[in-house]
Amino acid sequence: MVTKRTSNPFSAKVTLGLERGYTQAKIDRQEIIRSIQNYQNRLIAEKQFYLSISISDCQIVLGDHIEPHLQLHFINYPKFPQPETILKSEIENLTQHLMKEFDQNRVVVEYPDETVMFEVEEEVDPRIKK
Repeated sequence: MVTKRTSNPFSAKVTLGLERGYTQAKIDRQEIIRSIQNYQNRLIAEKQFYLSISISDCQIVLGDHIEPHLQLHFINYPKFPQPETILKSEIENLTQHLMKEFDQNRVVVEYPDETVMFEVEEEVDPRIKK
């Protein structure tokens, strides 16, 4: 027998660069996935919070600058539904954690109702400004 579960609609998308800072030093996507898994395991152990993430490859293009990125997609997974405010908070905590661990200056979180940018410095990649 198949059961049906629903949750309130929710989505978020985080786009994370695969280069450390503006150094052009590549980051292995598996390194990011391992970091996410470790973070998820801590959330489960400490808060019984399950944060499911779909990960896709993409590229950000701006002028002559093309940089590989990962997109992290989040929903309010019906198996472990959460209030939207808590989901947003945990997604933003994870985003800032990944920024620090992988030397990201700027990362954007897209929600249906707002776009949030986290920024360490106002500096822009020199490849964009040439």
